[in-house]
Amino acid sequence: LGLIPVLLGVIVQVYVGLQHDRDSTSSAESPHLLLSGTSAISLQLCFCAVISLLGYFATVTLIPSVKPLCLKAGLFGRDINKNSSDKVPESLGIVPATLYVVCAMLFQPFFQDMLGEYNAALTSMCFMLFLGFADDVLDLRWRYKLSLSFLGALPLLVAYSGSTSIVIPLPLQPLLGISVFNLGILYHLYMLFLAVFCTNSINIYAGINGLETGQSFVIGCAIFIHNVLQLGSAEASNHLLSIFLILPFISTTLGLMYYNWYPSSVFVGDTYTYFAGMTFAVVGILGHFSKTLMLFFIPQMLNFLISLPQLLWLPCPRHRLPRYDPETGLLHAIPSNLTLINVALLIMGPTTEKELGRRLCIFQALCCSLGFLIRY
Repeated sequence: LGLIPVLLGVIVQVYVGLQHDRDSTSSAESPHLLLSGTSAISLQLCFCAVISLLGYFATVTLIPSVKPLCLKAGLFGRDINKNSSDKVPESLGIVPATLYVVCAMLFQPFFQDMLGEYNAALTSMCFMLFLGFADDVLDLRWRYKLSLSFLGALPLLVAYSGSTSIVIPLPLQPLLGISVFNLGILYHLYMLFLAVFCTNSINIYAGINGLETGQSFVIGCAIFIHNVLQLGSAEASNHLLSIFLILPFISTTLGLMYYNWYPSSVFVGDTYTYFAGMTFAVVGILGHFSKTLMLFFIPQMLNFLISLPQLLWLPCPRHRLPRYDPETGLLHAIPSNLTLINVALLIMGPTTEKELGRRLCIFQALCCSLGFLIRY
């Protein structure tokens, strides 16, 4: 698992080299990078891959040291989907999130011409990291978390200097007679709601071991693949920036998943879910593929639509989880808890928590594949 970031970095280097061979004036030679030229970009990507690898090992090493500190501070929960009543340390998402911020700061010299947007992105991610940890400690109400999510996205929107136009989907272009449409200020409003949706959609699509980290890892890999495929486009510099931001996220998430996968020895807490959601929003906005990003969030959108009645007017329990049968060890759907997890159990019947998490992650990967099919 720790070698995955290095392998991804090598793939990018090979792809950049191929693009350069096809066209000596390849747009992959980004003016935003501190150094210019394909060889320099490959060197920087190697540095990114190595730092990401170190981020993975640092996450795996530090989590066991932070676990007793969380227990001592009263940050723990109990896994209600198991027979055991042992205390499970919570809010361990603070470890990979903090290490990610450190990794991302090391890449700042590579983007001298984009420091404003880069620092605004780090500010938004740090704000959501703080909000998630504050929620784990203070148990904030939904109306406060929602309003603070809007505030967390403001630095990114203020610093955004990219295009406000959208590309009309190919099937609709003959009908509308245009291929590009400028939304103006409405695009900034769209990005604001995108950031809020991403941060909260990961948070409400959770509750079983490994689901938070699993879905985030799959989405992160889909974002990485999309960026690699777009390195030969006119927006190559923005996709390179997105690669630098998503690689350390993938690696630190892998480190957290090592402990969070079934049977989980740590809970990620809202600290991780809010941070992960804002990271996706940041790479999508700065990479100028926010519309493509939504194609990777199909399960999250389904879960949001299913949950909407309960979030707005129906009674909403604190934990909208399936029912655990201690005799059989199976999870059973609770129809009154409106989540995609319960809908999945209604469709495929009772199953173990491990198998349910595996199937939901496979479903996430299939939906991302569908997103690629729609996009390309």
